Amino acid sequence: MPIIFGLISYFTWGNGVFLEAIVARRLKTYSLVFWGFALSSIVLTFFAPFAPGNLGNLTFGLLIFIIGIGIAGLLLGTIIYYEALKIGNRAVVGTIASSFPAVVVLVSVLFLHEPVSVKQLVAILIIFGGVTLSSLNLSELRSKGIFLNRATFLALVTMVTWGVWMALLKIPVSKVGWFWPNYITLMLFPLVFLYIKMRGFTLELPTKNRAFVPLVASTALVRVAEFSYFFGISKGLVTIVAPIAGANPTLFIILAFLFFKDKITKQQVVGIVLTLAGIVLLSIFSV
Repeated sequence: MPIIFGLISYFTWGNGVFLEAIVARRLKTYSLVFWGFALSSIVLTFFAPFAPGNLGNLTFGLLIFIIGIGIAGLLLGTIIYYEALKIGNRAVVGTIASSFPAVVVLVSVLFLHEPVSVKQLVAILIIFGGVTLSSLNLSELRSKGIFLNRATFLALVTMVTWGVWMALLKIPVSKVGWFWPNYITLMLFPLVFLYIKMRGFTLELPTKNRAFVPLVASTALVRVAEFSYFFGISKGLVTIVAPIAGANPTLFIILAFLFFKDKITKQQVVGIVLTLAGIVLLSIFSV
């Protein structure tokens, strides 16, 4: 069952990121973050009265914990991510940031004491290796010294903050259910607005440049991916769900090839095949 929800996250995240790439050409990135969070909060508020879970277990300490890791992980991580995108190579920044499942697995094993077999570890390493090959031009990285710039550092910070957040959410998810921790985090979107105002940025309307439809679609897909992920880890191990869900850059590359006409190199083909093979192996070894 957790594997199924990991696969749902894989497909919805991959498609959601693809649509976000379209919206990113029509809205400024900070406006995209704000409206994505705000629209999600508004829609989910209507669902909240019927949401599963037990809010009776939501103590004040647990609420502070959710808000704390939400601000440090999701909000600040997203802001840092877009700062990196603004000054660096988008493909490199996106791939490094999308490697957060590696941090999720590490935190889950070391601090949440989740077990992982040798076979599962091998499959996880194959997935991460495939994502790296399919997303990064290794020869370009070596020749241009991309690993040494500020954008890469910010992408690494994003990877860590997102990874720790996704792993530690297992704690409140196990107590109050898969819906409430992420909903509470999304409700912090006014902080994004304050950040925009503090930086002197302009908040664009979501209807600018015909961005509204792909914005809504991408937001819906990403939220489905997140909630599928959280439901999956509520029923199984983070170390199983995270690598499958985190392999979504391979799907984005395929969609970019089909619709954006981006070229796919032999290295990327090998990476995609390795990633999918790793997902299949992880599914088999986890039965």
